[in-house]
Amino acid sequence: MKIVNNILIAFILNMILVVILISGGIVTNSIAIFSATIHDITNTISIGIAYYLEKKSKHRPNYKYTYGYTRYSVLSAFITTIILIVSSMYVIYEGISRIINPTSVNYDGIILLSILGILFNTIAVYKTRKGKSLNQETVNLHSLNGILSWTIILFGAIIMDITKINNIDAIISVLVALCIFAQAMKHLKMVLDLFLEKTPNNINIRKLKKEILKNECIVAIDHIHIWSMDGYNNYATLHVKINNDEIEKTENYIKNILKEKGIEHTTIEIERKKYGKSLFYKRNK
Repeated sequence: MKIVNNILIAFILNMILVVILISGGIVTNSIAIFSATIHDITNTISIGIAYYLEKKSKHRPNYKYTYGYTRYSVLSAFITTIILIVSSMYVIYEGISRIINPTSVNYDGIILLSILGILFNTIAVYKTRKGKSLNQETVNLHSLNGILSWTIILFGAIIMDITKINNIDAIISVLVALCIFAQAMKHLKMVLDLFLEKTPNNINIRKLKKEILKNECIVAIDHIHIWSMDGYNNYATLHVKINNDEIEKTENYIKNILKEKGIEHTTIEIERKKYGKSLFYKRNK
């Protein structure tokens, strides 16, 4: 429940920040503040979704969801990442429009709001650090992007105050949105890899098979499938042919190798030859 509570804290912080930003954005007339406000509004919506689905993901397995509800956490990461991408594209559009048609802004107001933005997002990053779910990592990414955005806006406001060049405000908003967009696209690929059940990046199946086949009792390995439910819990199924009757010993040997690779949940089918017939042995974990 700690993960869920951390996400709830991040949600409350973003709600408070959004209320401050809406009024502050009107006073400052800054497109950078406007873009940051849009970003924080989408953050708040995203984190609210994340909180609900992270809570849902903690439900125990049942006959309908035999793997449990873990993928709800991944679903939340997908939704919040899409929101981040769409909002970034909108901010880029608004920023380019303001570059073409610049307006005056309130520099002191931007500086004050930037400091508040950095403070609130820093607390949220601290509470969601060391995430043990892709969902919490996504919330942490939102908050890190918030720190990046507000830091750039802060320095931009200081430069604008010195140079009186209002276009800097719009340029900053576009640069921040592009950075957020690039990070969100990278995160989206990670989420899609999980939904498409791609082999985890830290596991090389060819090398894994070679390592298992070092045991002389094992003749062949086929139908090997490795996937992850949420980026942390990895599963594997495989069919193994052996040339003796040491089924228990062979199974433990394979499971120990898989555990070293971070695969705790395994289903191993072992086939042995005896009197010219194939006997099948299954054991699940």
